[in-house]
Amino acid sequence: MTALTDLGIAAIRNGVRDGDFSAREVAEAFNAAVAAAKPLNAFLVETPEHALAAADAADAARAAGEVLKPMAGVPIGMKDLFCTKGVPTTAASHILEGFTPEYESTVSQNLWNAGAGMLGKLNLDQFAMGSSNETSYFGNVISPWRRNDGGNAPLAPGGSSGGSSSAVAARLAPGATGTDTGGSIRQPAAFVGISGIKPTYGRCSRWGTIAFASSLDQAGPMARDVRDCAIMLEAMAGFDAKDATSLDLPVPNWEAQLNASLAGKRVGIPKEYRVDGMPAEIEALWQQGIAWLKDAGAEIVDVSLPHTKYALPAYYIIAPAEASSNLARYDGVRYGLRDLPEGANLQEMYARTRAEGFGNEVKRRILIGTYVLSAGFYDAYYTQAQKVRTLIARDFERAWDVCDVLLTPTAPSAAFALGEKSADPLAMYLNDVFTVPSSLAGLPAMSVPGGVDAAGLPLGLQVIGKPLDEQGVLNAALALEERAGFTARPAKWW
Repeated sequence: MTALTDLGIAAIRNGVRDGDFSAREVAEAFNAAVAAAKPLNAFLVETPEHALAAADAADAARAAGEVLKPMAGVPIGMKDLFCTKGVPTTAASHILEGFTPEYESTVSQNLWNAGAGMLGKLNLDQFAMGSSNETSYFGNVISPWRRNDGGNAPLAPGGSSGGSSSAVAARLAPGATGTDTGGSIRQPAAFVGISGIKPTYGRCSRWGTIAFASSLDQAGPMARDVRDCAIMLEAMAGFDAKDATSLDLPVPNWEAQLNASLAGKRVGIPKEYRVDGMPAEIEALWQQGIAWLKDAGAEIVDVSLPHTKYALPAYYIIAPAEASSNLARYDGVRYGLRDLPEGANLQEMYARTRAEGFGNEVKRRILIGTYVLSAGFYDAYYTQAQKVRTLIARDFERAWDVCDVLLTPTAPSAAFALGEKSADPLAMYLNDVFTVPSSLAGLPAMSVPGGVDAAGLPLGLQVIGKPLDEQGVLNAALALEERAGFTARPAKWW
């Protein structure tokens, strides 16, 4: 019999429903896997009792002959950016160390309402700022993958949802929540060979999710395959009156409508995504992806997104600007860390608390954001960046006149070693070059594994869709997944 921890969300749901195993057996297996995986540093807090309680509820419902909830018996990991009632929530920061919310985020509550249980809170880049999971106050997350050249250099699991990606790839959880501001679901999914989708902005409520950049942040699922992502996204999404940006629309039944046939569909290939210095194996995978979608019945068309080259600079003005505003609330007065030396005044407390509580990357982005919002530079930087954002969104709108989805690489390289880029913030920011444009436009986008590089590390393909067309994205991703037949997984070393 397949080990329970090798099963994905759909297989667990169906197995519990059919009585092949109990939900408690599943929860116990994953709790044990989490407890044995400390070297990965993927979990900041473990909550085995939460997973067991949800499992027992699922088993009791089945015994009573009730119809089981959509994720009954499925334990998941929860990114530590979602507030969870009674469970510490830190955003991987020192300034929120010891903070235990008295409320539940809407996304996590939706998942508990769907029957899911929580294995624990997952590590991330501090306040979701990073592309390698090296900015967490609680230490780096380690990717479960190793290069096949015999080297043992610890690899980045991607960021900011690195704890989520590492946990799913290492079979510590069948699925996990992520958040995506500029690619923080898709890039880590590509680095570890799993799937992850960022839905249309507004599909998932941001209420109770610790804010980084409010006009960009969006929650989404990370799981082993496309079907599991569809199941989990259905459970997470929905209108929330507590979030002014939440879309008041019904949640489609994405799983039931999965269809890998792309007959009659047109797939756009944006020429501007062929960036200078892109590794040959990324280009080769992209061409392979095009061939797979042709095989699925799609027509391939060339499209132009002429303002793509401005996306990254615009993003790194808009996102820090919003971060500097959002993080102003952490001042030592209301909650979290307070550094108040004897005799210090209020201003000194603010300064010392923030200097002590924030990491270097967070400070860097607050400084950039404060600068671009300052009176003398607001129009020169922030207003200009917002205009560029409008042009980028318009590029996509024009592309939809000739195609239904876009296909691009997810990241410009495979996973790199921890520390390899941490001294060069610009090199790190370039990791988001393929994911940021769709984030600025608020579009649904998904990464699926397509193959491995010469070192045996996973590479991802990205599908970008029209607003609210998660189904089109999922279907194209399913077509890629079926043809890629990606079965590689990391050898257990932890």
